[in-house]
Amino acid sequence: MTVLATGHEAPDFTLQSSAGDAVTLSSFRGNRRVVLAFYPLDWTGG
Repeated sequence: MTVLATGHEAPDFTLQSSAGDAVTLSSFRGNRRVVLAFYPLDWTGG
């Protein structure tokens, strides 16, 4: 597990959008601000 300090650059990664398209973090660089939020177990029954 990698822990980043507030304000540090996140490593590049690619995830699938809700529409099924691949979205890469670096594709937003220089165009928009990006906020990453993680909610472990948020969508589970436990």
